[in-house]
Amino acid sequence: MRIGWCCKWLPPPGDPRTAAAMNLRDTTVAAITRLAPAAATEKLLGLVEANMAALAAQVEEAASAPPLERCLRIISSVLPVYTHPVARPRYAEPALREAVERGLVAIGARARAAGVRLSMHPGQFCLLATDNARALENSIEELDYHTEVMRLLGLAGGWHPEGAHINIHGGARAPGIEGFRRGFARLSAETQGLLTVENDETSYGLDDLLPLAETLPVVLDLHHHWCHSGGEHIEPDDPRIARVRESWRGTRPMGHLSAPREGLLPGGLDPETLPDYAALRAAGVPARELRAHSERLWNRAINRWALRHLDWTDLEVEAKGKNLASHDLAEAGLASAAASL
Repeated sequence: MRIGWCCKWLPPPGDPRTAAAMNLRDTTVAAITRLAPAAATEKLLGLVEANMAALAAQVEEAASAPPLERCLRIISSVLPVYTHPVARPRYAEPALREAVERGLVAIGARARAAGVRLSMHPGQFCLLATDNARALENSIEELDYHTEVMRLLGLAGGWHPEGAHINIHGGARAPGIEGFRRGFARLSAETQGLLTVENDETSYGLDDLLPLAETLPVVLDLHHHWCHSGGEHIEPDDPRIARVRESWRGTRPMGHLSAPREGLLPGGLDPETLPDYAALRAAGVPARELRAHSERLWNRAINRWALRHLDWTDLEVEAKGKNLASHDLAEAGLASAAASL
């Protein structure tokens, strides 16, 4: 079992390392467009070299952690503006290509040696269920890019090697599941072998996505399910969980965890009680506020519930506190294990 953090590292109290040294940088298409080709290549090379160092540091952070915490989601912008026509010719130049390949190959080898599970999560604009042909083409190109990153990390080919995956949401509601299947069929076999699909808060709930379980793995987002269902804290023995597990075809599943913000009501919420969705809505809390992620995993009842799900799935913690929040859950797990002795 593993607990992971997503994309960005925050320094714990007393840690002398800076966030700037541990986190990846990005740029904009406009910034690259303003530069002459040689200057654009130089700028991207500097960013890539810095990003390789930062990603190596993040992987090392996970590799040095206890086995329970060896899981990391890589930020999508590891290769800035890679898919845009203004940047693609630059990435084909030998110096930049060599920096990309050298960096990712070494990082992937370290992650595999230490048992660090890696994933990526394109932005919500990446859709397979869409009636917009241009949007679909752009999404396929974006997924090809993520697959290339995974390939260079040594995590492509076959069915989710080392548990690696590229996770997306269901997409637009109108095309439905059949629209998703049509888009999925357009992907390369390599990308199909890495892709997973996640339930969201508004368009595709868990029940909506289960028909896709025969096609690709389903990532169960526990907080999204709470929101979409109007307050269900799904139990590990729920029959739908068995279908999610089967969708991974022998690979250990991945799930997502977050919590609503503590200050949704004056005086805060009870950290020992699972949040009551219906009661919060009746108290006037907007649904969009319930969907927002908390800073840390402050609710001990949620943590106890989530730890029971670790019996069947790894969990990436989606909270503003990043690694600090994922460590909250790991600490709760250790405390629970100690108490049971």
